[in-house]
Amino acid sequence: MSLGYAEKLSYREDVGTVGMTEIFDPPDVLQRKIEELATMIQKSKHLVAFTGAGISTSCGIPDFRGPKGVWTLQREGKAIPDASLPFHRAMPSLTHMVLVELEKAGILKFVISQNVDSLHLRSGIPREKLSELHGNSFREICPSCGEEYLRDFEVETVGMKETPRRCSNDKCGAKLIDSVLDWEGALPPKEMNPAEKHCKMADLILCLGTSLQITPACNLPLRCLRVGGKLVIINLQPTPKDKKASLVIHGLVDKVIAGVMHLLNMQIPPYVRIDLVQLSLTEFPKNDRNVKWTLRVSSVHGQRAALPFLKSVEVTFPDRPYLKPAILREQPFLLKRETLKTRPFTMVLVLNFGEGCGCPTSRIEWPVDFQAARNGFSHDKTLVFHKLRDSSIQDSSCGLYAAVERKNLSEPKCEVTSYAIVTNILRFNCLLGSIVNKSNGIVTKRRSESTKAKKAIPKRLK
Repeated sequence: MSLGYAEKLSYREDVGTVGMTEIFDPPDVLQRKIEELATMIQKSKHLVAFTGAGISTSCGIPDFRGPKGVWTLQREGKAIPDASLPFHRAMPSLTHMVLVELEKAGILKFVISQNVDSLHLRSGIPREKLSELHGNSFREICPSCGEEYLRDFEVETVGMKETPRRCSNDKCGAKLIDSVLDWEGALPPKEMNPAEKHCKMADLILCLGTSLQITPACNLPLRCLRVGGKLVIINLQPTPKDKKASLVIHGLVDKVIAGVMHLLNMQIPPYVRIDLVQLSLTEFPKNDRNVKWTLRVSSVHGQRAALPFLKSVEVTFPDRPYLKPAILREQPFLLKRETLKTRPFTMVLVLNFGEGCGCPTSRIEWPVDFQAARNGFSHDKTLVFHKLRDSSIQDSSCGLYAAVERKNLSEPKCEVTSYAIVTNILRFNCLLGSIVNKSNGIVTKRRSESTKAKKAIPKRLK
């Protein structure tokens, strides 16, 4: 849930029950329920996850109806709570990454989310196995051809309104719209139909961190009951569907799911954050000897789009000491220079990362030769991401990068190269209920999840 999203929604008096007291199962009861859930998942043939705001609170994103939730505080006449990180820098939780591992193992068949924070997609859940019922604050849609555009910035509007951008399909070019529903918006068939299909096929539906109050979404998990499926609810507050559930667990979702993974003897994969940046070098020939040129460091989503992870860019010329270094501190990051056309040089760019990144910088060397021909290319982005992810996990370091695409434009002559950069790595410890930022060695405890959980978890299921 984005704070911007909450502020953009139209006003509604009735948002359901808010501010209920949180309930915590006693440690022995919680452990027994974790063991029962692990057995249920182990036996499941068609597991579906139904997620709400409660799985993102450990990511620094406030929920809606908790004691400090957005709507709870609004009803009390108080200000909206602050997020611990800018929304675009929030990273998936332990629970998000567990769902990724369960999907890869073939256990989890589908994810249905009421969240608009894009964290399921960032975590690695395939788009075709995900229904985002209420939309995605980072996704735009072309209403003409249906093309989707996933951004690294939060789209400006909600309510399926027009955004400032157009479809990049040469045969289309229609104005894009946001994908987030307002209160009265009908759930889109593209999201609703597969969600209904999988709920009817499910033998087990896991409701994670949701109060199950928003209709019609909250009724979807009940579809499994008609075909003999079971419903499990993990939430700190009571829900209207508790009586329908085979198992209700009152505990922190991360702690419960971590315990289940330990019992199943399954690892929680690390999360590797990869951001995209575009470097462009535009030439303006002055005469036969000299050339003026402009370096631009910008978003792949357009020159007006912000680079949310980048604080500044340092530019140096190691083999041309007479060229003055530059520090670009404001977006758009632009550098204008004039040099000899006939003498190649290497330009070194140090990208200084901002808040929420696991390492301070990344260093890109860019050879420049105005007389040489440069070939364009386009690599498979998914393959590039996979290679970067594997390399960064093996090295336990951020800052690695790889070129994704290079285009050569004319009038004026311009070389545009897009790079994928690893800006963070998070490893999860299922026993301690914590995240480990491998790039700087920081261990962060999750909320009130204590190390007592380590003693409470028995050996894995046989």
